[in-house]
Amino acid sequence: MQQFLQKLKTQPVMAGTSTGQAFWHSSEADGTDTLLDSHSPVDGQLMARVYPTLREDYERVVETARAAFLEWRTVPAPKRGEIIRQMGEQFRHYKKELGTLVSYEMGKSLQEGMGEVQEIIDICDFAVGQSRQLYGSTMHSERPDHRMYEQWHPLGVVGIISAFNFPVAVWSWNAMLAWVCGNVCIWKPSEKTPLTALACQQIIKEVLEQNGVPEGVSCLITGGREVGTWLAEDQRIALVSATGSTRMGRAVAQTVAGRLGRYLLELGGNNAIIISQHADLTIAIPAIVFGAVGTAGQRCTSTRRLIIHESIYEDVKQRLVKAYGQLRIGNPLDEKNHVGPLIDRAAVAGYQSALFQIKEQGGRLLIDGEVLEGPGFESGCYVRPAIAEMHAQTEIVQHETFAPILYLLKYSTLEEAIDLQNGVPQGLSSSVFTLNLREAERFLSAAGSDCGIANVNIGTSGAEIGGAFGGEKETGGGRESGSDSWKAYMRRQTNTINYGTSLPLAQGIKFEF
Repeated sequence: MQQFLQKLKTQPVMAGTSTGQAFWHSSEADGTDTLLDSHSPVDGQLMARVYPTLREDYERVVETARAAFLEWRTVPAPKRGEIIRQMGEQFRHYKKELGTLVSYEMGKSLQEGMGEVQEIIDICDFAVGQSRQLYGSTMHSERPDHRMYEQWHPLGVVGIISAFNFPVAVWSWNAMLAWVCGNVCIWKPSEKTPLTALACQQIIKEVLEQNGVPEGVSCLITGGREVGTWLAEDQRIALVSATGSTRMGRAVAQTVAGRLGRYLLELGGNNAIIISQHADLTIAIPAIVFGAVGTAGQRCTSTRRLIIHESIYEDVKQRLVKAYGQLRIGNPLDEKNHVGPLIDRAAVAGYQSALFQIKEQGGRLLIDGEVLEGPGFESGCYVRPAIAEMHAQTEIVQHETFAPILYLLKYSTLEEAIDLQNGVPQGLSSSVFTLNLREAERFLSAAGSDCGIANVNIGTSGAEIGGAFGGEKETGGGRESGSDSWKAYMRRQTNTINYGTSLPLAQGIKFEF
């Protein structure tokens, strides 16, 4: 991976405009407090320092992107799709290196890091097909010798704000579809994972240059909250796609709506699995454990609440305690380990605060959480996944804690379970485990889950490219990565053509003089 990382020291040029550039911790950085330090939560080591975007840099990037859009929008969509196909091949070539970097910079398991790069490859494939399916509609006109139809055009400059937990996949979900639709993109990655963003820009650089793509089609800006605010406030940014906390999304929505711009939000989740008395526990237990502890509980689709039928509650509880006892916590680059670190010590503090609130609000910890110390845990970011028995309406259960903490709740009827599932402000992912067809169909009906994602006999995590990803309520309502989500990156235009020799008006209106 070191050879791969060394390439990031070279600023991407041509077809991508990047204000971020990395150099390794050296005397170059002495006395420069404004640089972004990328520390690995795996071992606490300083990986590199990255120059943040200054305001004058931002202005240059936006103007470069706007100029690129004027040319890129005229490239036929299938030609744009071919360029994205080539990008997919590049990501296939660098899958191991980029996946390892994702794992080391973010802290997720190596398998999940590789899986995230596979998501980039998959969305590239999806976008290639989409390039020949940007379909409009035709309508019959009430007026003789008239034809009506709808078509879709690109918006312009799309701003992408991504979060640390999926440092490359969510960018690709947005960028590949935005590009195939004819837009240009400005990406603001999390300040906690800048290197993976620089790596993606470097990986696609050769493809963009070889195809003569104008500079500014793919832009990268780096920095903290203020840089994201620039995107939200900027009337030149046609669409802001933001992934992160509900608090962040609310601020973005208010700002962008204030200038009548467009936004696409994918925010927090407080996801639940209902375990029916008719469930197959041999598949339910692994799904619960992966959903709760995968990525150390730092997925927006992580399982936070487990709603268990009272008749099997004790059985499920005992199985979970046994399964948690077998979890291996440690360096995520070792594929034998199940759970890696939290992203940083601020996340650890949030985890500790949640454990305190559980006890304060009357919860009972079946597995105590703790911060792990000793050899292999020097970064201070490793914690033990916890399980707590709670009442559904307690405040801590109503909120998303981005850590591996699972709340157990009990129910007696399916209607009660669905009410518990829906009884939180978030509405991202949900699941029911049951072999009863009526229960499954009820859960998927209009009277069932109110989430954007509702699964049967699989967990809350593990979305596939092709299905629209996103949720309702405080999750933001946005949809990405599949189905007709491409329409979010385009503007609809209705066209009427008169091919006759007279001018009849609609609704039978007469206008004569």
